Amino acid sequence: MSSVDFPSQVPVGAGAVLAIDLDAIAGNWRVLRDHAQRTGRVVECAGVVKADGYGLGAVPVATALAEAGCRSFFVADLEEAAALRAALSPGTFPDARVLVLHGPTAGTEREMAALGLTPVLNSLDDIARWRATAVELGRALPAIIHIDTGMNRLGLDNRDARHLAAEPALLTGLTLAGWMSHLASADVAGDGLAAEQDARLRAHLARLPRAPASLAASSGIFREPALLHDLVRPGAALYGVNPTPEAPNPMAPALRLLGRILQVRDVPAGATVGYGATYRTTAPARLATIAVGYADGYCRALGSSGHVTIAGVRAPVVGRISMDLLSVDATRVPPEALVPGAFAELIGPDRPLDDVAADAGTIGYEILTGLGRRFCRVYQGAWPVAAHP
Repeated sequence: MSSVDFPSQVPVGAGAVLAIDLDAIAGNWRVLRDHAQRTGRVVECAGVVKADGYGLGAVPVATALAEAGCRSFFVADLEEAAALRAALSPGTFPDARVLVLHGPTAGTEREMAALGLTPVLNSLDDIARWRATAVELGRALPAIIHIDTGMNRLGLDNRDARHLAAEPALLTGLTLAGWMSHLASADVAGDGLAAEQDARLRAHLARLPRAPASLAASSGIFREPALLHDLVRPGAALYGVNPTPEAPNPMAPALRLLGRILQVRDVPAGATVGYGATYRTTAPARLATIAVGYADGYCRALGSSGHVTIAGVRAPVVGRISMDLLSVDATRVPPEALVPGAFAELIGPDRPLDDVAADAGTIGYEILTGLGRRFCRVYQGAWPVAAHP
């Protein structure tokens, strides 16, 4: 991500800036699409924009992806779907479809149908209720049906999938848009479970009515070609999370998080820092206090384990992360760069997202989706450049 002229784009009072590179997200989608089609087969590449586009804004992200050619967008629930459907209107993107992973919660079927959504049906009850709605409305309704192959989370179990295969009339009145399942450990290279799940899915597909199939998400796209089927569903990889942890990241970084320095102070050896006095300086130090805390999604676990960069110089986090603030040892930062109002990089070219997650003992997904709403958000690229507090 290129450097941003933050002073001209954000309010002077903004404590932190989250810059989101929509061109990078669209570029990542193209990389994923092209990799999914490496065998020469036509494989559709969807975009997963649930959890508000993994914390980066579902509407601007989906709009950028739609402009890049993406036409299938997965969200978690009806609320997310309704907001996205309004943005991806038939007048703007007539062939865009919004798919709802949690399916139609009882009582929401008519609203889903009115919005033109495609639910993922996870049970025989889901199928029955969606079919009943189709009958009531007098028109076929689209659906993808989820078959569980090893996650034991959502989807038809083996018995229900066999029951559906034996009674295909249960699908009468539905437009079957596809079958799907979800890999449990695709991010583990060489793990045999992915092949087992693929075999289970293919066994079910051989008994069921023909329709496109989907199994691979971000990491699965980079595994065996057999996992690709007809549709892939990348999520975290779109936003720069490494889908191949055992190898260099093939994705471009899509965000940069900067926190403003509020205060700089010199302290002697033996000074304690932060709540609980859990950190004590071993030599005279120069500390910088930054306007980001765990309320903004900067994990408390990063206290005395993470670091930021200021003018490209590493500055370790010292003491506990507070709700709104964190402290760093900036002794090595050039004095001319260490002034109130300057920015420290918390995530970005010098602090990759996956590295921050590793320091916090978590995964990039959690860091992304936990990014707080207090950041001033700057969208670059396909979305008009603007600052949103």
